[in-house]
Amino acid sequence: MAVTAKDYYEILGVKRDASEDQIKQAYRKLARKFHPDLNPGDKTAEEKFKELQAAYDVLSEPENRKLYDQYGENWGAVKAGAGAPPPGWEGAQRSTRGAGSRGPGFDFGDFEFGNFRSTGDGGFDIFEEMFGASGRGRRTGRGPDVEAEIELSLEEAHRGVRRTLQMQVAEICPTCNGTGVKDGKPCETCRGAGQDIKPKTIEVNIPAGVRDGSTIRLAGQGGRGSNGSEPGDLYLHVRLRPHPVFMVKGDDLEVELPIAPWEAVLGAKVDAPTIDGKVELTIPPGAKSGQRLRLRGQGLNNRKGGRGDEYVRLKVAVPNDVSDEERRLYEELKRVSRFKPRS
Repeated sequence: MAVTAKDYYEILGVKRDASEDQIKQAYRKLARKFHPDLNPGDKTAEEKFKELQAAYDVLSEPENRKLYDQYGENWGAVKAGAGAPPPGWEGAQRSTRGAGSRGPGFDFGDFEFGNFRSTGDGGFDIFEEMFGASGRGRRTGRGPDVEAEIELSLEEAHRGVRRTLQMQVAEICPTCNGTGVKDGKPCETCRGAGQDIKPKTIEVNIPAGVRDGSTIRLAGQGGRGSNGSEPGDLYLHVRLRPHPVFMVKGDDLEVELPIAPWEAVLGAKVDAPTIDGKVELTIPPGAKSGQRLRLRGQGLNNRKGGRGDEYVRLKVAVPNDVSDEERRLYEELKRVSRFKPRS
């Protein structure tokens, strides 16, 4: 994600003390207004939408927001370790044996990784923490596992995406072999942490059908092991960015579609948005505001090869301004209509 000098709070139109819910609501409102699908060919709207995404990516993540509040446009460099030492590693004078080590998150283009925890020789294992010691056996010297968060758009989760990730991982210190101690003194290489932070670049395929909160395991893509032992694994925790048009409900999608009063009364064929583009939808005569119409098989792909449905919630839109001729026709309709909404 490109870091710019623009004020992210100003872009979203919120105060600096705005809550997470207020930031999310502001993003959804503006993203819907400037979404490229709703503004085809409008380059200004497209650039505005990119700005909104960049601002939301930072302010919706507590750690990123804290760094942005403190360092402004330089927050990304600080997070990556270029502008300041990694938090929690300064002057470390302890061994990591029996305790997890925390490192910084790292910015890599379109995605951001959050805090990671290391395992292996001296770290603690994610499966042991979540499921108990029976989750997976510990192997002496095995490289540290790495946990990270990856944010995807709804479209990327639906179709799958390939990304080059430039990140940093904790690896067992080769000088002290992960103990944090060398010759009875704190290891100078790792400053007693037992691990080094090393840059790493990998190619990753995100499969179609991932969901918010799901985890992807990349075997052997964690930290390097000591003495030539096997590396650890990388665990990517998926977070989906809120979509400005669609609401996600499992494999299904829901969207609100405004229709004109005469379309509701007489019925009509209209274009409805789907995750794969617009499709023709038949509005039955006498449709009511709030009525839901089902588009079978137009929802999200899932990991089993199936697909959900899309539900279109109708909203009868009333014009804010009418011409003299339109007003005359509405007056005539009022005179001849037998409809009594409050009877």
